[in-house]
Amino acid sequence: MSDTTISTTSNDVDRTYPPIAWMSTLALAAIVSGGILMATYAPRKAPLGVATALAAVGFVLLASAWVSLSRVKVFSWTTFRNVYKWAQLVYVIQAGMIEFAFVRGGTRGASLVIVTAMLVVFATSVPMTMAFTVARYATPD
Repeated sequence: MSDTTISTTSNDVDRTYPPIAWMSTLALAAIVSGGILMATYAPRKAPLGVATALAAVGFVLLASAWVSLSRVKVFSWTTFRNVYKWAQLVYVIQAGMIEFAFVRGGTRGASLVIVTAMLVVFATSVPMTMAFTVARYATPD
């Protein structure tokens, strides 16, 4: 057996990042709450004010996370892209299946638009959180 030692420099440990994972996770929490609200009323018309507000909060948090991520200079972008693209594929398929269930269940009009907006945040925030978490501990490009 061989003895391997992993050494980390203080630069690797001391890298600080904006709260990107927190913002994308809070965006997910907002839209999941809105999605639960919408699902409890399906196929009836749901109260759209709260659901719209939760969708807007999700969009703002997710956009803030993307802007914060775009300003990071030292980062493993290759690792981020590799993880993100496969996670994105999985979550787009899941979002499509959820959308199909709402459409098949009779959701129409403004309710369907809000659900679709929430599913866009869902299909983007989870892959972002996953990819960022993996890439932040990888060796920077």
